[in-house]
Amino acid sequence: MGTKLYWIHALTPVHVGSGQGVGFIDLPVMREKTTNWPLIPGSAVKGVTRAHWEDKIGKGAELDRAFGKVGTADEDLSYSGALVFTDAHMVCLAVRSLYGTFAWITCPMALRRLARDTRSAGTQAEPGIPTSPGDEMILVPDDSSVLKDDKNRVFFNDLDLSAQTNDPVKQWAERLARRLFSGEEKDWQPEFIKRFAVVSDDSFNFFCETGTEVSPHVKIKPETKTVQTGALWFQESIPAESILSGMVWCDWVFSGNKDERLSKTRMDEERKRLLTKFCLPETILQIGGNATTGKGRVRCLFTGGGDNDE
Repeated sequence: MGTKLYWIHALTPVHVGSGQGVGFIDLPVMREKTTNWPLIPGSAVKGVTRAHWEDKIGKGAELDRAFGKVGTADEDLSYSGALVFTDAHMVCLAVRSLYGTFAWITCPMALRRLARDTRSAGTQAEPGIPTSPGDEMILVPDDSSVLKDDKNRVFFNDLDLSAQTNDPVKQWAERLARRLFSGEEKDWQPEFIKRFAVVSDDSFNFFCETGTEVSPHVKIKPETKTVQTGALWFQESIPAESILSGMVWCDWVFSGNKDERLSKTRMDEERKRLLTKFCLPETILQIGGNATTGKGRVRCLFTGGGDNDE
């Protein structure tokens, strides 16, 4: 048991900001440098996961081993936690659809990167990567609910795309549905499959740049209950229902005693135990800003690592 995949399913819009923007969006979300796709940094996931467990079991040496410890004036003993979280990268962006309400869209590049991560997590081999459709095309399962009834057309946001059914796309939809929706959420599996679609890499870039949620905010003067002059800003969020994934593994485990080094056998046992205890199948977390207005509520799931993730 070495590496697990973790999945972030946004139940409400998620804003993990990158600071002050330079365009019309005052508070943009964090994005990858290479793709410009939205992401959730691993430090944010690790931090809120620790906060969740502190509320559940309280502070202690075991939690410090997993998530790290900051030294104090009386005890100058700081160390990083054994659990290592990578950034959560975009897998499926939720976009508005004229038919079927909304869709979970992805692209061959996103699936190719996901397949690379799943190999590291020791999961079953993924289906083949679908051949990239043209920029005016979209690949859907044969029972898609986002198709116009009388024509093979799909309408997402401002784009009109020609649709083709594709077997690898349905295989991916079924595989992801089983991973993301099990137990009490199992009823969502057929809904996910019907709304899953693959667009070209360039089209996915366009949706990631223009399909995020941008909401205006104002400041009200408490004395007059009117808008304060100049207090208008726009904030960007990853849309609700979007899905991201990253990896987590257990690195070197600190014993809690600077003079003690764990043996290899005990080190392996501690790694397995920490991953098993703190990386549960599903946890509800709050990530990012605006928590008091209901933003950032997500489902966090862990699969792989030698476990049955189907």
